[in-house]
Amino acid sequence: MDTNSTSTRSTLPAAGNWTVTAEHFGTPDATALRRAYYAEVAGRYWQRPATEAEVDEGLRDDPADGLAPPTGHFVVGRLDEAPRACGGIRLLDPVTAELTRVYVDPRARGTGGGAALLTALEAAARALGAERVRLDTRSDLVEARALYARQGYREIPAYNAGPYAEHWFEKPLA
Repeated sequence: MDTNSTSTRSTLPAAGNWTVTAEHFGTPDATALRRAYYAEVAGRYWQRPATEAEVDEGLRDDPADGLAPPTGHFVVGRLDEAPRACGGIRLLDPVTAELTRVYVDPRARGTGGGAALLTALEAAARALGAERVRLDTRSDLVEARALYARQGYREIPAYNAGPYAEHWFEKPLA
């Protein structure tokens, strides 16, 4: 798919005033949200604001190409039509998908966007043939860990050795 296209969208389930659509990770809205995600997680980790150069480097070192069909999907969540959230799903193996880059703009937290994103990403994982979804996260991302627990994800033993992974979660899709 051409990353310069406006987007290719298929509407997925949403909640409240949220709409969540499949969108290529290279669209302007998706790119802005991925940059905001990286700036927030890096800034929290370093306990200082991330610079633009650090965000650029982080995105270069963490490509999103696995988040496109046939191995994954990327979605953008809009609250009252404004892009405020994003997330991706990718296959780890034929029956296991992994959530990644799940982000809700701080201005939109508490409005149902996280649940809407997870609903859409779980539907995308099912469409890829996954029977379960896994993710890893850090201890300082307390809002994310609370969201996953509320949405039925349970902590599991480590399934990867990611340098920033401190908690691992899984949810069956059956």
